[in-house]
Amino acid sequence: MADHRFYKEMKLPGEKYREAPLIRRTVQWIFLLITLYTGWRFVRFVHYLQQGGGEVSRPPGVEAFLPISSLMSLKYWILTGDFNAIHPAGLVLFILFLLMAWGIKKSFCSWVCPVGLLSEYLWKWGEKIFGRNFTLPAWLDWPLRSLKYLILIFFAWGIFFGMDAEALKGFIYGDYNRVADIKMLLFFAHISAFSLSVILGLMVLSLFIKNFWCRYLCPYGALLGFFSMFSPVKITRNPDTCTDCMMCTEACPAHIQVHKKIRVRTDECTACLTCTSVCPEPDTLMLSLSKKKKKPLSARTVAWIILLSFVLFTGLARLTGHWQNNIPVKEYQQRIHEINSPVYEHTN
Repeated sequence: MADHRFYKEMKLPGEKYREAPLIRRTVQWIFLLITLYTGWRFVRFVHYLQQGGGEVSRPPGVEAFLPISSLMSLKYWILTGDFNAIHPAGLVLFILFLLMAWGIKKSFCSWVCPVGLLSEYLWKWGEKIFGRNFTLPAWLDWPLRSLKYLILIFFAWGIFFGMDAEALKGFIYGDYNRVADIKMLLFFAHISAFSLSVILGLMVLSLFIKNFWCRYLCPYGALLGFFSMFSPVKITRNPDTCTDCMMCTEACPAHIQVHKKIRVRTDECTACLTCTSVCPEPDTLMLSLSKKKKKPLSARTVAWIILLSFVLFTGLARLTGHWQNNIPVKEYQQRIHEINSPVYEHTN
């Protein structure tokens, strides 16, 4: 490792090394600020419903945190053509993130997701505190990585094979889904000791093992990983100029053996461009459409695609009336005061 670091310091073009991580981190913080602002507005909205006072509008972007509801809405839309008006923004963002996965690998996880950003900081803090991160042996890593797919299959099977259009409509327009976002907020606002312990446990594990939640347990990441397998864009290595220094593999947070691949086809790749940013040889490792096309997709290009896609999708949704839901404030005010009623349990 020491030799590789020396090699990087001596030969790696400084601008190339710094630009991709800086651009990606900037995009991550942009989406984190959007998320925090959306959360702040939603907290104010719920407080207004509970206490009264000056009216505050509900931020539709909070629906991005309802992926199961959005998956149901997607199937219902495909079956009936009805783009539901309960959580329309959630469906818009869900479709956008699926298209992103198909277009630029699992870029949502490394460029957009605030949980991914937190996870990165945790393992980097762990590396600084303990001097290293730990890698699980293959015999344990592979079974654990399957967990997120088993969770995804559980939900997807129930939705796609266990619910017809009528059942989906009953859930989407039902009592629980109408306040699912509020229920989610109240869950974290009044979190139980057990739930808090689980979250803290996952955070501690993330200090020692890179992206523990994302790698082993996140069903959303599993779904995006599946779609990313069909992406025409992949990390591509030129074996003719590669020196087998293995710096790309050592730097990869997903533990992909990049130095052994011509095209990285795994579902674990998040197009974070960490590997390309540490490669010391020009035009050897790149994110590209094919191994024949040598022109890479730069970090700037990826950033602009992600940001412009977000602006385009949300802007078009606003213009076509598929952003704000159709639940009146008076209905929210009535439901918030009976939110603990059994009718709002997800089993009903």
